[in-house]
Amino acid sequence: MTMRRIGIAVAAAAYLTHGSAWAAGDPEAGKAIARKCMACHSFEAGVNKVGPSLFGIVGRHSGSIAGFEYSPAMKGFDKTWDEALLNTYLIEPRATVPGTKMIFPGLKEEKDRQDVIAFLSTLK
Repeated sequence: MTMRRIGIAVAAAAYLTHGSAWAAGDPEAGKAIARKCMACHSFEAGVNKVGPSLFGIVGRHSGSIAGFEYSPAMKGFDKTWDEALLNTYLIEPRATVPGTKMIFPGLKEEKDRQDVIAFLSTLK
């Protein structure tokens, strides 16, 4: 089984076992964990860095910020970032979107992902 399939299977199992796990996440804890993201991303609308702004990521179509230079892999990903997809992506980004420019190794702890997703959900 490929790493991508393992990541997707883990995310699906977590969802089926725990329901909407990120709904139980703590946005304040997630904000602290998400500081790791700030080296490459901002949380402000319209402010891109090496990576695109994460403001409004939940519900946004992948590769859709005008003027940001996405990798061909992310341009071709063609998904909408919902909580389930973010959970899968945050486990291992390069397995979810092979060829992405993002070098972050992922968040292996489910609670950390829940918290980060809860925080990202507040950025509207």
